[in-house]
Amino acid sequence: MEIRVLRYFLAVVREGGINRAAEVLHITQPTLSRQLSQLEEEVGVKLFYRGAKKITLTNEGILLRRRAEEILSLVDRTERELIEQDELVEGRIVIGGGELAAMQVLPEIIETFRDKYPLVTFDIFTGNADLVKEQMEKGLIDIGVLLEPVDIEKFDFIRLKGKERWVVLMRPDDPLAEKEAVSAKDLENKSLILPRRINVRNELSHWFGDFFQEKQVLFTSNLATNSALMVQRGLAYSIVIEGSVPFWDKEKIIYRPLSPELTASSVLAWKKHQPFSLAATKFIEHMRYLLGII
Repeated sequence: MEIRVLRYFLAVVREGGINRAAEVLHITQPTLSRQLSQLEEEVGVKLFYRGAKKITLTNEGILLRRRAEEILSLVDRTERELIEQDELVEGRIVIGGGELAAMQVLPEIIETFRDKYPLVTFDIFTGNADLVKEQMEKGLIDIGVLLEPVDIEKFDFIRLKGKERWVVLMRPDDPLAEKEAVSAKDLENKSLILPRRINVRNELSHWFGDFFQEKQVLFTSNLATNSALMVQRGLAYSIVIEGSVPFWDKEKIIYRPLSPELTASSVLAWKKHQPFSLAATKFIEHMRYLLGII
C-alpha cells in the first residue's frame, strides 16, 4: 500500500468524487480510477459505493480513511522532523492533556523554552488521558499531561506536585449549592454525568459506595466543558476535576467539592525509546531541568 495512493484515496473522500479529485491532484480521471481499483484489489474489500454523481464509503472504506489519516499525519510529521535534525532548533512540539490544573505548569515551561528556541511552535491537543495516551503510542503526540490512574508502563514520566480535586458541577440555584461540600448520600438517586474513562468511573463508583446505581448515569463525557452545558440546563450533576472549572461563568455554573475529599495526581509523560525530533528532545530536557528532575 503506497503512501501516494493513500493520498489519492483521501482526496477522493474529501472531494466527494473521482472527477473533482483528479482535477485537484492534477492527474487524469482514468488514472485515478485505476489506482483506486488497484487499492481495492490490494486490500481485498470494496471501499466505495459509486453513485451517479457522488461516491460514499463502505464501512471498510471508513476504517481505511481513519487509518490513512493517521498514517499520513505520521509520515508528514516524520518528514518535517528529519529536516529539522540540525543545529538550528525549530519545528513543532505536540502536547496533549485534559482540562486539568496540572496544565498550569506548561506556560512557564513553554515561555522559558521559547526564550532559548524562538523558532519552535506548539500544538496543544485537548482530550482525556486514554485518548492522549493512545495518540502518544502512535507517535502523534510528543508529551502528555495525564490524570491518574493511567497505565504508564511504556512511558517515562514526571509525577507533578499537587493534587487534582474532584468536584460536583451544579446550577447556582440548586439546593445542593447551599452546602460547603457534597456527600455520596446527597447525590443518591440524582442523575449524574461521569467521566468517560472506565478506570476513573470505577474510582468514583467506589467513592459512592452503596449510594450509587448505574441507572443514575445519564451521560458520560470526556471533557467537562461539554458536560457543563447539560448541567446548566438542569439535566444532571456532573463530577469533574476542579482544574477544568476556574474560568467558567459563576452565574451559570458553580461547583462543590466531594466529601470525603477525592483527589488524583497527574504526570507529564513521553514514550520510552521514542525517536523524538530535536525540538521535542530539547523540550523534554528543559522540562526535566525546570521541574528539578536533572
